Amino acid sequence: MIGVRRSIYKSPAQLRLMVEPGLATAASLDAVEAAILVGVTTLDLDAAAERAIRAAGDKPNFPLERGYFHTICASINDEVVHGIPGARVLEPGDIVSIDSGAISPEGWNGDAARSFVLPGGDSATAAQREELNRVTEQSLWHGIAALSRAVHLNEVGAEIEDYILSQGRYGILTDYVGHGIGRRMHEDPPVFNYAVRERGPEVKPGLVVCIEPMVTLGGADTYIRSDGWTIVTEDGSAASHWEHTVAVHADGIWVLTAEDGGAAGLAPFGIEPVRPA
Repeated sequence: MIGVRRSIYKSPAQLRLMVEPGLATAASLDAVEAAILVGVTTLDLDAAAERAIRAAGDKPNFPLERGYFHTICASINDEVVHGIPGARVLEPGDIVSIDSGAISPEGWNGDAARSFVLPGGDSATAAQREELNRVTEQSLWHGIAALSRAVHLNEVGAEIEDYILSQGRYGILTDYVGHGIGRRMHEDPPVFNYAVRERGPEVKPGLVVCIEPMVTLGGADTYIRSDGWTIVTEDGSAASHWEHTVAVHADGIWVLTAEDGGAAGLAPFGIEPVRPA
């Protein structure tokens, strides 16, 4: 109906249905982590992720995006996000971002990303990329921790930005942000990775969002390659991307795309996640 806005908040029953595709998404990234080596192709990683999702009884959801035909996005070095898997062979020292998602038979989605630095290559470059990857991953956990105590959603982005800038000179992408998730992989509300003036929606039970900082060793300006998908840094600097799907419910928060619900990542913040009942 025209003029009717879909609620961004899910019911307790709907939150429970989102656990399965979250775990399938996590399994796909675990499969990639086990397979990612110097000498393999990004298409090899795509196949590993697809096998894991289908073994869990779900389907890859990225092919539901118009014009996209793969299970994962695989982005290397100066590619930030949305890289298309293919015949490219991974090389020593590459930093590789893998974004993956699953949809359950009931139609609920999961979405997550991890980045990996392959061993070898120039030691100074590798050290820079390892530190970039650490900062990006930890900024994600700072954002998730902020969500657990936030009154309004945009407190998350402010916390992510504060942490990243406290660690050194990094670029934080502003053209691409996180999002809500549910029956569709990309829903309202937007989830910023930086401070904005608006407070954003209220954080209350039923909110499910994908928090996904994208950070570079240089500037934040990007362009889209001629394939129509791959986002690349203008200055050629390397990038890292981490993402989790996180649910807020009456008893706390639960990271749907982490097998432990985020327990390990949130432990340093004194936060114990609770699975939706």
